[in-house]
Amino acid sequence: MHLGKRLAAIVLTCGLSAGLTSCGFHLKGTNPSSAPVAYSVMSLSLPPDTDELQEKLAVYLGAAGIQLSNAPNAYVLRVLDYAPRRLELNGKLVETLLRLNVTFQIEDAQGNPITEPRTVVATRSYQYDIETVNTDDQEQKFLDHVIIDDVAQQIARQISSNRLPLVKQNTPPQPAQ
Repeated sequence: MHLGKRLAAIVLTCGLSAGLTSCGFHLKGTNPSSAPVAYSVMSLSLPPDTDELQEKLAVYLGAAGIQLSNAPNAYVLRVLDYAPRRLELNGKLVETLLRLNVTFQIEDAQGNPITEPRTVVATRSYQYDIETVNTDDQEQKFLDHVIIDDVAQQIARQISSNRLPLVKQNTPPQPAQ
């Protein structure tokens, strides 16, 4: 009788495992058809005053399997535009909209673009009442960190997914025959 329960447990476990496999379930990172990262060694080139973005990119790119290096043959992740914006809408309450646009591309070691420029955007908003305790500065600082983190994650995901549009090579026209 004890053998019957054990056999039933084995059959049930195998059946559930087969059901999960047949529905397409897999653990993250174990998909055998996932492509390896095309840009496995990179260096970062960012505008001045973007230290926090650089730190976050280092963390997320490293987690995606990309080694950051200043090697002469390393690809370069170049941030072309870093544009934080703040918009205030005044009324009974003040609503503040924070937006960060970052345009980047990947270049080879000689500085030739490999991918088309890509822009990622992150936005957050918050409201406060001017007549109450002013927490505007604290709220904005916190959300600035959140927005930079969001942008760094978006860039790392796009690079690690190998789906950035490549630069089209200019080929000379073929002579008519």
